[in-house]
Amino acid sequence: EVQLLESGGGLVQPGGSLRLSCVASGFTFSSYLMYWVRQAPGKGLEWVSSIDPSGISTFYADSVKGRFTISRDNVKNTLYLQLNSLKTEDTAIYYCALDASGAVRGQGTQVTVSS
Repeated sequence: EVQLLESGGGLVQPGGSLRLSCVASGFTFSSYLMYWVRQAPGKGLEWVSSIDPSGISTFYADSVKGRFTISRDNVKNTLYLQLNSLKTEDTAIYYCALDASGAVRGQGTQVTVSS
């Protein structure tokens, strides 16, 4: 059974930083592209970032490019998302997922950016 368990969210002021983690199990993590998606209040799921199985190639939505960094540890079966220079519009539930649409995703971790 695929399990994705996110953590690391919280309340942070604009300009602050957070590091999200996602521990994966139930599949061969090192063989899969992995994704972060998010859902802001009242909106649909939005793709944020993705990373290839080796961790070499990374991709970002324009809205987060230059501020967020995706990475992975294939020994620890863990996906990360470093969030820097956070803005109020980054407030959302963040999910790690096996696909860009978020059809297979974890339970999410709440990120709230507010002063």
